[in-house]
Amino acid sequence: MKISFLIHNVYGIGGTIRTTVNLAAALAGTHEVEIVSMLRHRAQPRLAIDPRVTVVPLVDIRPGSRDLSDPLHREPALIFPTAEQRYRQYSLLIDQRAAEYLRGCGADVVIGTRPGINVYLARFGSPRALRIAQEHLTHDSHSEELRAELARHYRTLDAVVTATEADAAAYRAKMPLPGVRVLAVPNSVPEPPDSPSDGAAKVIAAAGRLVRGKRFDLLIEAFAEVAAERPDWSLRIYGGGADRDRLQRLIDRAGLTGQATLMGPNSLIEIEFAKASIVAVSSDAESFGMTIVEAMRCGVPVVSTNCPLGPAEIIHDGVDGRLVPVGDRYALAGALLDLIDDEPARRRMGAAALVEARRYAPRVIARRYEELFAELGAGRRTQARRRRRSALRARLGRAARRIPYLRRLRAKRS
Repeated sequence: MKISFLIHNVYGIGGTIRTTVNLAAALAGTHEVEIVSMLRHRAQPRLAIDPRVTVVPLVDIRPGSRDLSDPLHREPALIFPTAEQRYRQYSLLIDQRAAEYLRGCGADVVIGTRPGINVYLARFGSPRALRIAQEHLTHDSHSEELRAELARHYRTLDAVVTATEADAAAYRAKMPLPGVRVLAVPNSVPEPPDSPSDGAAKVIAAAGRLVRGKRFDLLIEAFAEVAAERPDWSLRIYGGGADRDRLQRLIDRAGLTGQATLMGPNSLIEIEFAKASIVAVSSDAESFGMTIVEAMRCGVPVVSTNCPLGPAEIIHDGVDGRLVPVGDRYALAGALLDLIDDEPARRRMGAAALVEARRYAPRVIARRYEELFAELGAGRRTQARRRRRSALRARLGRAARRIPYLRRLRAKRS
């Protein structure tokens, strides 16, 4: 079976990239697997990709590339949704290359990994292939305009896969898709290359894009409370982003320079997590929580805000980590201090986290996808009939709603 993943830019670092690379490698043992990157901005991917997986870049935006001088590169995209967050990075050239690839790739299964790319899949994907939209964001994080456009396209696909049960429920309730399988399959995280944490280092780690929604400002404020009582502990925050300067000023003003450190991006984050004894997540919202699972795979307990949607589906509070209210720096600081002061509990939670995280192993998640492929293939004709009936009812409904308008128009003309 040939399986193609469509991704925004596999040459960068991010949760969607990591989980796609992990799943592709797990499937490559028994299938032909490609990762198709809409963009390429560097010579080699930042993350290691299994040599059995073929990487296919569509548009090269490196300095000096021929694609940069193509007139279509300077024209805005017409197919990629304007309401999608990445719209400004898309061009008519990407529209064209995506259409050409999808019409000729010959894949048995094609999996899109972000909303705008899923529109490409719906528009140009071969009806002979299983077409699956992954949602690494969430239903409620999309604008009303984007949700309306996605509903039109998603109803033509075979399945929509979310990262959490809560988000799958939101899609089923708020975006009915007759004949389309809507389900949750969590992201996968491989076993780290090094030994698990021994829980002895006096280090709290965190990782993610340095953007407002991750609330690293809240974590720094909470750590100031921790540092006042336990000055021998340090905080390391891994990642890059637009909020870096503001966060550094906050560290300096709190007198935490040298104790709380912005470490920059790191593509081998599991190695860094294994050097810590606690990992903290302070987000206002998470579509899944890759950082949480990566830390647990390293035997490190996570203290996380109980934000929608992922953390509560991953962490068993008090067993393999801690959940605290969103936006509450004192609760966050208190939970961190509890684990700092109770080393036996910290080690016990770390051991439990290591066991629980095995359910996210790439081979386990790959089997769930293989089962999904088989189910979709077996029920394809039935589901296709449901989609056609739904589309027909929608057209008839629109036509029926136009009848009173047409009658009024004829009456005015007469």
